[in-house]
Amino acid sequence: MARSPVTPTIPLDAKGIHHGHLRLPHSRDDSAWGSVMIPITVIRGAPGPTALMTAGNHGDEYEGQLALRQLALELDADAIAGCVIMLPAMNLPAVRAATRTSPIDRGNLNRLFPGRPDGSVTEKIAHYVATELVPRADLVLDYHSGGRTLDFLPFAAAHVLEDKAQEAACIAAMEAFNAPWSMIMLEIDSAGMFDTEVEGQGKVFVTTELGGGGTATARSVAIARKGARNILEHMGILDGAPEIGPTAQLDMPDARCFHFAEAGGLFEPLVDLGDDIAEGARLARIWPVERCDAEPSVLRARRGGILVSRHFPGLVQPGDCVGVVAERVDKS
Repeated sequence: MARSPVTPTIPLDAKGIHHGHLRLPHSRDDSAWGSVMIPITVIRGAPGPTALMTAGNHGDEYEGQLALRQLALELDADAIAGCVIMLPAMNLPAVRAATRTSPIDRGNLNRLFPGRPDGSVTEKIAHYVATELVPRADLVLDYHSGGRTLDFLPFAAAHVLEDKAQEAACIAAMEAFNAPWSMIMLEIDSAGMFDTEVEGQGKVFVTTELGGGGTATARSVAIARKGARNILEHMGILDGAPEIGPTAQLDMPDARCFHFAEAGGLFEPLVDLGDDIAEGARLARIWPVERCDAEPSVLRARRGGILVSRHFPGLVQPGDCVGVVAERVDKS
C-alpha cells in the first residue's frame, strides 16, 4: 500500500510539549500547492501509557473541541507519566465549515476508517490516524455530540465486544469519564467507524454524546473537560483519583431503540429528553407542511425506557432518526 502523504510538523515521540499540525497536501483552485493543516498537540512526560484524545470527527460537534483546546494549554509535561496526543479538529475541513461531513469531498470521517493513503482527503485523514496514531495509543477517547440534527442526554459510552477483557477495560474507562449518564451503546451503522477501527486494534475505547443542536452549553463543556482529566487520572498519566459523581446506567440492547420517520413535515416531539416512555406510547407527531386538512402521522415507541436522543430541527425528512429510547439499568 502507498505511504501516507500526511506529515507531522512536530515530533510524535519526543519528550516535552509540542504543538503543531498534520500537513496533508491538497491542491485546490486557490492554492496550487496547498495543504490541509490539522492541529495536533503531543505532550510527553516520564514513561507511561498513551492516551489519544480526538474531537471534530464531525465538524458541528463542539464539546470535545473546546475541552481539548483548553487541555492542550494546561498539561505540563513534567507532571505526567506517559503521553497525551490531542486532535481537537480531526476533520478540520468539516470543523471550519461547521458541517458533519467535509466540504471538500463530502466524506463522513466516522464512516471511512481505516481509510486509504491514495484516497480522498477524508480517507487520507482516516488512514493516517488509523495507521500512525491509534497504534501508539493504549486508550482512545473520541468526543461526539448530536451536531445540528440531534440532541442527546449527556453520556459516555462503551460497546459490547467479543473480547470480554477488552470490553471490561472500556467500561471501566467509561465509568471513569463519569458523565451524568453511562451507556452500553448499540451502533446502527458500525462499518467504517473510528470506534470499530480502534476496538479492532485491541485498544480501550470511550466515546460520548454530550448534547447537540450544533452548539455547546456551559454544562456540556464542563462534562467534557472533567471527563478528559478523569480519563488521564484513571490511566495514571495524571496523579490523583478521578472526580466521581452520580451517573445513571443505560443500555441500548437492540434495534428497537431507534425510531425513524416514514413521512416528512413539521416535527412535534411529544416527550422530552430524560422522560420515561412506555412501549406503544406516542413519541412524536409529524404534520404535513403543505396542507391544513390532514392529520399528522404518529410515531410510537417500539420499546419502553427513557428518551436519550431526539431529532433537533423543526422539520423532519423521511428516514431521519427522530428518537432513541434506552433502558435504565439497575446495578444494585
